[in-house]
Amino acid sequence: MLIDAARADLPHFVTHLECSKTGEPIEAGTLQNLSPAGAPILVRYDLDAVRGALTKEALAGRLPNFWRYRELLPVREAAHIASLGEEMTPLLPLGPSADGGKLLVKDEGRLPTGSFKARGLALAISMAKELGVTRVALPTNGNAGAATAAYASRVGIESYVFCPDDTPEINLREIALQGGNVWTVNGLIDQCGAIVGAGEGAMGWFNLSTLKEPYRIEGKKTMGFELAEQMGWELPDAIFYPTGGGTGLIGMWKAFDELEAIGLIGPKRPRMIAVQAAGCAPIVKAFEAGEEHAPRWEDAHTVAAGIRVPAAIGDFLILRAVRESGGYAVAVEDEAILAARERIGREDGLLICPEGAATAAAYYQAREEGKIGKGETAVLFNCGNGLKYPMPDLAMTLDRNAEIDWAEMARA
Repeated sequence: MLIDAARADLPHFVTHLECSKTGEPIEAGTLQNLSPAGAPILVRYDLDAVRGALTKEALAGRLPNFWRYRELLPVREAAHIASLGEEMTPLLPLGPSADGGKLLVKDEGRLPTGSFKARGLALAISMAKELGVTRVALPTNGNAGAATAAYASRVGIESYVFCPDDTPEINLREIALQGGNVWTVNGLIDQCGAIVGAGEGAMGWFNLSTLKEPYRIEGKKTMGFELAEQMGWELPDAIFYPTGGGTGLIGMWKAFDELEAIGLIGPKRPRMIAVQAAGCAPIVKAFEAGEEHAPRWEDAHTVAAGIRVPAAIGDFLILRAVRESGGYAVAVEDEAILAARERIGREDGLLICPEGAATAAAYYQAREEGKIGKGETAVLFNCGNGLKYPMPDLAMTLDRNAEIDWAEMARA
């Protein structure tokens, strides 16, 4: 069983929803997009009550999926859970270190639909089902659309997905094959988002855009829960996170606060490092300028399409987490992204996505600049399965009828 309990109802500790900008309380159990202040909405829990229910002992007897943290998730009834088998993703070491430090990668490409978008959309779709939604829509650079289509189909919800017209063909096809109605649009993801917003009245769909509803954060924060548990409830020194809309970074920061409040971790926090591409780096620009909000990035372009987000509605939440943690925001060139992807594939046998490779490129740069010290542990987030992305054709040909030059083959 997905939830190892016979009851149809789940432990429920949600007290209310809250505007992330003003702190205004909002009634839980109601369908919400942005707050009255136009800001993302956060879910709040009775953490004193959760402390006695979500313990290390309780976790020891639960299934290894992210629903194991159910006391800090908002779904009320197990029947509403949209699941495709969300197993805990592995934390893998990369490369030897001569100075006692550790480099680990959390490989989110093992999740259903091949990316970490499965976490946020599994929760968002489950809550949409619970709250009576029958049709959803969102803009996407690919992976979020695939997850939306799959989970929506799983629970009988219609999905409408709008993608930039240069979205990889594999993403478009998987969205359609998993039941999504998919369109390509001659624009970027925020311009696709404008279409979703414009169609709310005419189409009657619920807007699932990044941070425009409260529950994708709740799904993404399970990355923080898993990471803490996998590391023996001791957080790393630094987390390098590929940052477009930033839901996962915001979610993990929330997760760490919740874990401390219920006594599972102490006050130590990792430095949160928001990684963007040089061709689309609005968060980096705002961080370096000391600003709270990031103006739209014009002419956004990068090989790492998942972080090609010209404007993030949760920009102030991303920047707040980065600054509170003592971290920073950094942009890496496409050439460095591709080089890091090839290096990890050749040296570690792990095929990562371009967005994950961006975090590796940022880590290598940080080591050179002394921003990661000797003996420190850093975690990279690989957000998608590398098989979903274009790869260079490096295969060589061999004529079976000709004499083979073995010495030349050995030098290849």
